[in-house]
Amino acid sequence: MKKAKLAALWAALVLLTACGSSAGTSDTQETAPSETIETTESSDSSETTEAARSETIPAEPIEYTISSLKGPTTMGMVKLMSDSEKGETFNKYNVTIHGTADEIVAGVVSGNTDIANVPANLAAVLYNKTEGNVKTAAVNTLGVLYVVSSGEEITSVADLKGKTIYSTGKGTTPEYVLNYILRANGLEPQTDVTIEYKSEASECAAVMAESENAIAVLPQPYVTAAQLQNENIIIALSLTDEWDKVSETPLITGVTIAQKSVIEENPVAFADFLGEYQASVDFVNENTDEAAELIGNYDIVKAPVAKKALPYCNITLLRGDDMKSAVTGYWNILFDADPKSVGGNLPDDDAFYSEMIYE
Repeated sequence: MKKAKLAALWAALVLLTACGSSAGTSDTQETAPSETIETTESSDSSETTEAARSETIPAEPIEYTISSLKGPTTMGMVKLMSDSEKGETFNKYNVTIHGTADEIVAGVVSGNTDIANVPANLAAVLYNKTEGNVKTAAVNTLGVLYVVSSGEEITSVADLKGKTIYSTGKGTTPEYVLNYILRANGLEPQTDVTIEYKSEASECAAVMAESENAIAVLPQPYVTAAQLQNENIIIALSLTDEWDKVSETPLITGVTIAQKSVIEENPVAFADFLGEYQASVDFVNENTDEAAELIGNYDIVKAPVAKKALPYCNITLLRGDDMKSAVTGYWNILFDADPKSVGGNLPDDDAFYSEMIYE
């Protein structure tokens, strides 16, 4: 880790010490802090306040327990996982890949999971459920949902009226995004359109691969996986495009959350995690062939599927103010449509990690 002085903060502390001396001078010996920080957020945030109270911040590596979902939310993390196994990262990352978001919830609520990649709406639910003990630190995936068809001619949302759609993500992003788009186009879910939910995206992909006439909502890379098994499957609608027609805030699929206590225990290590995660995302987006091999090695999807799907997976790592603005806008839309989608209450500003920059 690099070390740097927070010159402005240190100078202010020295000045305050001088002003408080009855003699008007101070003989206190200056000792520079071992780690100092700058923050992109206001100084009244809890992380910044705690850092300002301490002259030193430990820069020791942490062994993090991470839960992630099988799909794009983990695809961007594969280089981080590989490097960690080789001992080439500052921290150690023990990543467990899950098929459904429900499998992640218990570990987050109990505190046994340090960091998790979850559907964007679930981050708000967990913030409310844990009474503010988790923070959203980044957006890791933007829109990846598509309406696919193996026979039905679907050219608009209106064409879905009277149809049956297979989907995954009951109680998470796919359900709420699909419902919002349907209602914005005058269709009531489960009245005008029948939606049959499967537990995992791979199940929906299997239905599509075996069917001559079916409709499903699938995320990448499962769209590509289904197409490779059934050449008649076509992408009928991009739900990102349909969302953009009825909303001014971007469609967000996945976010990265962390335990508040884990962040506060060692803010330098957590900031380093985000930096190493950013490097992993950049690698995956810039090195398709190598990234696809890693994705295959971790059994997320087979390497040939990953190679074709990666350009359409919208893997990112949106942080700081951009993250906060995008997620807040998205949560507001979900809350207005259905308060239970975000846990009944809109999270406040404390739900977000205040990005800290170490130089």
